[in-house]
Amino acid sequence: MADFEPVLLSNIHKQDSHTLPVYQAGGGYQAIRKVLSGMSPNDVIELVKASSLRGRGGAGFPCGLKWSFLPKDHPGPIYMCVNADESEPATFNNRILMEQDPHQVLEGIMIGCFATRAQTAYIYVRFEYPTAYRRLQGAIDECRAAGLLGKNIQGSGFNLDIFLHRGAAAYICGEETGLIESLEGKRAWPRIKPPFPAIEGAFRKPTVVNNIETLSNVPHIVNRGVEWFKSMGIPSTNPKDPGSYGPKLYCVSGHVNTPCCVELPLGVTARELIDRHGGGVWKGRKAKAVIPGGLSMGIMTEKELDIPLDFAGPGKVGCLGLGTAAVTVMDETVPIIDYLYNASRFFAHESCGQCTPCREGTSWASRTIARIKAGQGRLKDLEILQSISQSIGIMPGTTICGLADGAAWPLKNALSKFRGELEDYIRTTNPGGYGQEEPALALVELTH
Repeated sequence: MADFEPVLLSNIHKQDSHTLPVYQAGGGYQAIRKVLSGMSPNDVIELVKASSLRGRGGAGFPCGLKWSFLPKDHPGPIYMCVNADESEPATFNNRILMEQDPHQVLEGIMIGCFATRAQTAYIYVRFEYPTAYRRLQGAIDECRAAGLLGKNIQGSGFNLDIFLHRGAAAYICGEETGLIESLEGKRAWPRIKPPFPAIEGAFRKPTVVNNIETLSNVPHIVNRGVEWFKSMGIPSTNPKDPGSYGPKLYCVSGHVNTPCCVELPLGVTARELIDRHGGGVWKGRKAKAVIPGGLSMGIMTEKELDIPLDFAGPGKVGCLGLGTAAVTVMDETVPIIDYLYNASRFFAHESCGQCTPCREGTSWASRTIARIKAGQGRLKDLEILQSISQSIGIMPGTTICGLADGAAWPLKNALSKFRGELEDYIRTTNPGGYGQEEPALALVELTH
């Protein structure tokens, strides 16, 4: 790790790093020129497939494989939608790229559009990111003036326009079809699939949706090659697993001394991130629980912090996955009921309401946890919460999108890893009624 040279964050500490002259002085736009001068769209797709680049937005789907799903003989138009919504709590790696190095983002989009034969790209930007919006628009304007966007780019015959679209601060727009619906001016209800966006996406045309960090890796793969990219990370040991290769931006926040975003090869442990890069747990305390990759991934206990944070690691300790690699630390003073209270309120608020199991499940979980926190909990409530966590989401096949899975995993992990603490809390705060079976009110009037 000590010898690792950052590439995604290599420009961000330079003065005026967001401008075209600074980006080009560091070798920027060499990759797109290389692509336009001697590669075909299929060459680029095969290169990215060979690199095993996986999506950095949460699901970890192989990027080149996603590009290859687009129909080969479609007359067009084909669209690229770039997910810059970044609404997963405690995640800020995309914001840093957009604010400090927007041209790196644009170059990745250009190469992705060339590979997929898209002539129009939409960047769906989180509403709360005004600086990122301005920096991206400024970079787009610079590229137009320099002949890097528009018609017949660099005399290659390749045409591309990139447009910004500001979202309305909805977590559900992180799901690709919810994003597309919102982009089209409709309510952001995720679509039933199939058809998948590669066949029928934005404006009912073939569409590929990629994440900001994912696309930012592409110019470096073009410039440095597949061997360089696969020289870091954790190789696959399972034929069904494409491995975890390349650099990754890890966010470290919560109860640490120095919150940060750091670039490291995939596979660093949470303990190293916290102790070496986050300056250790604050106030001389110990870590109690750690969210490995955004709120929807669940939690790890202190004993699980040596698990590699690659695409397979968090799943080995019962978490949903790597997610956005936003590591959030809770120290030993944090009651798990407080974590559950905040998590359940968030997901109940952000559920779009289209699927009954998600709409009702997140709402009842939130209200039940609020009652427990208010001192009216019953031991039976933990069984009810367990049932809810097992009954909502794509994985049990009850919802259209994965928001409900993200809502379920904090419940699953807290109930399995901190069951004793939750039982003690219920017994202590409701000594006269913790054993009650029926009936129980879901809503309580909180007085604090």
